[in-house]
Amino acid sequence: MRRITAGIVDRTNDGWERTHSPSTIKNTIAALTRVLDEAVRDELITRNPMRDRASRRSHPKTHIQHANPVPGPADVERIAKACATVHQSYSDHILLSAFLAARSSEVAGLVVGDVDWANMVVSIERQCFPGAGGLSIKPPKGGRKRRVPIIEPLENVLRRLTMQRARDEPLLRGPRSGVITSAALRDVTGWNELVASLGLPGLRRHDLRHADATWFANAGVPIHVVSDILGHASVERTRAYLHTDDTALRNAAARMNQRLREDAMST
Repeated sequence: MRRITAGIVDRTNDGWERTHSPSTIKNTIAALTRVLDEAVRDELITRNPMRDRASRRSHPKTHIQHANPVPGPADVERIAKACATVHQSYSDHILLSAFLAARSSEVAGLVVGDVDWANMVVSIERQCFPGAGGLSIKPPKGGRKRRVPIIEPLENVLRRLTMQRARDEPLLRGPRSGVITSAALRDVTGWNELVASLGLPGLRRHDLRHADATWFANAGVPIHVVSDILGHASVERTRAYLHTDDTALRNAAARMNQRLREDAMST
């Protein structure tokens, strides 16, 4: 801790900005600041270097930033197939995350009884986190339970995972019967290299949740329904998740061309 300086943190931050979201960096810096405050109180260091940092400014961009393309359902299935070469559970985790728009902790919290075949929905009612004291079970983020429709690409997977199993059994566990976390999936599959080899460089695991929201929106599902599927408290939060992909642009062009043809015929 004595070797940590404000300059070191700033240079590290510069590197983080290339690969991590602003919220992840902010939370990490906040945790480091609290740790160093404790070190000052325990007289391990005389001053917290985090308190000496200048106000953080965004670095000027010297090149055009390109948004990562939104993966389509076929892309997700290619990723899942690649993950299956490591273990089938990692493939299933990818499909559940994407087609249920679920966080990794929510996938870990699913039990067999959450799959409602009568109504073709999956109830997301809890998160499951591994910790020092064992597994921690909590309500979903924001405390909002939700139901997600079962779409065709996921049906066979859910049939296999629920067939002849007790309702209170975990729906999915890893090869050693443990919870699959996002970090574990990243490490065991070599995620960054894997997605780059499939033509999706920079794709994050959480982007699969964003992609599913975009698919629903592109299919014409009202945004308030998409918001409920994601478990958001407001549609404004949902709007931030939606991305204009090539499918949406093609649909927009088709509609505009149709309108232009109709206008030309009327005149």
